Amino acid sequence: QVQLVESGGGLVQTGDSLTLSCAASGPSSFSRLAVAWFRQAPGKEQEFVTKTTRSGLTTTYAESGKERFTVSRENAKNTVYLRMNSLKPEDTAVYYCAADPNDYPTVYYYWGRGTQVTVSS
Repeated sequence: QVQLVESGGGLVQTGDSLTLSCAASGPSSFSRLAVAWFRQAPGKEQEFVTKTTRSGLTTTYAESGKERFTVSRENAKNTVYLRMNSLKPEDTAVYYCAADPNDYPTVYYYWGRGTQVTVSS
């Protein structure tokens, strides 16, 4: 079983930057897991933010985060990062890390509990 723990959330102002971390633990080798970030704002459905393949060579971003968000992974530390620049109030949400043994799963198998990001105007 893989456990995912997000960290790095907080209260920031419009235009600030923030880096979220997703640390994985468990028996599976982290390099065998594709990782994605999702977010859910109050009263809204969960939405995809970004994903990276097991190798880290391919990344995909939602339109909302292109040019502002960067996902990266450090397999030696079992950690994936989400760097968010130029934050906007509409980025306010709980951010979840998800992982799966497949690079392009329909539904990610492992999920963290989330970290809150609040962007004040």
